[in-house]
Amino acid sequence: MASQGIQATEVATPPPLWHSLLTNGGFVTDDIWTIQRLRDWTCAYLDKHGSLTPRLDTDLLLGEVLKLPRLQLLLRLEQLVLKDELAAFKALVKRRAAREPVAYILGRRAFYDLEVRVDARVLVPRPETESLVDAVLLFLKEPTAPEGAVLDLCTGSGAIALAIAKALQARQAERPVLATDVSAPALEVARQNAALLTLPVQFAQGDLWAALPADQRFAVIASNPPYVQHDTIATLEPDVRAWEPHLALDGGADGLDILRQIAAHAARRLVPGGLLAVELGSPAQGRALVELLTAAGLPGGKVEPVTEGPTSLVLARAPT
Repeated sequence: MASQGIQATEVATPPPLWHSLLTNGGFVTDDIWTIQRLRDWTCAYLDKHGSLTPRLDTDLLLGEVLKLPRLQLLLRLEQLVLKDELAAFKALVKRRAAREPVAYILGRRAFYDLEVRVDARVLVPRPETESLVDAVLLFLKEPTAPEGAVLDLCTGSGAIALAIAKALQARQAERPVLATDVSAPALEVARQNAALLTLPVQFAQGDLWAALPADQRFAVIASNPPYVQHDTIATLEPDVRAWEPHLALDGGADGLDILRQIAAHAARRLVPGGLLAVELGSPAQGRALVELLTAAGLPGGKVEPVTEGPTSLVLARAPT
């Protein structure tokens, strides 16, 4: 039945109103629009304005207005979109055309098996960062994994810490999870996420290790810290450079400023057999961190590529 509806819609769909785009800045809301017609028009419009994922963006924004998941949009392609719905959708499309991230427009982002609130105070969690969570959870499943807490340095929205906490809760594994960030506004978002998800993550504000008692040690230290070279930020996609917080991106002249600080103290902050897991940029940057860790007393670090995404992981275990 769905395929018949798609065929009928395709036949009835008129050409996109590009003259409307040029004269009125968008589609005219007093015309007749089906979901299919609106999807096609908006996809072309967002593609013209630089979106790398115009179809997905369109479906997420339209689904938000119509209160429909993406699958339901595809099953209702002949459904008419009402005038007030068109007006609300047009406002969201204009924001996306200005390259505001979809996650900020919606106010949320799916990450791992949870949904976190996000806004311009925090980076948008990326799918590749789920590999960091996977690495931590795999380690904690090992019979030889040491007792102790998990630390998320540079937590931002809290996504990493919250995903780990939820997985531990599902395993009925009692292990404290802490998260720190230098940014007070970012921690506001993280705390709100923890409250909404009812997950027992503790938060502390401070510049990396300064947020913690000097003698506190951990079974796991996870981090997705700032690692973008300062001069490179200007070359990033507008979605990132114009909207996301530079404090969470800027790793200094060579991208290693924060990584050096992490490496300098990681060995004495881990319990014997503990794990350091860091997401960063290229494999070359990963090798640089491994050298820093070795010099600081944490040898044996390994660089692992992330399956989906442009980042790498560095995993290093403290001697037992």
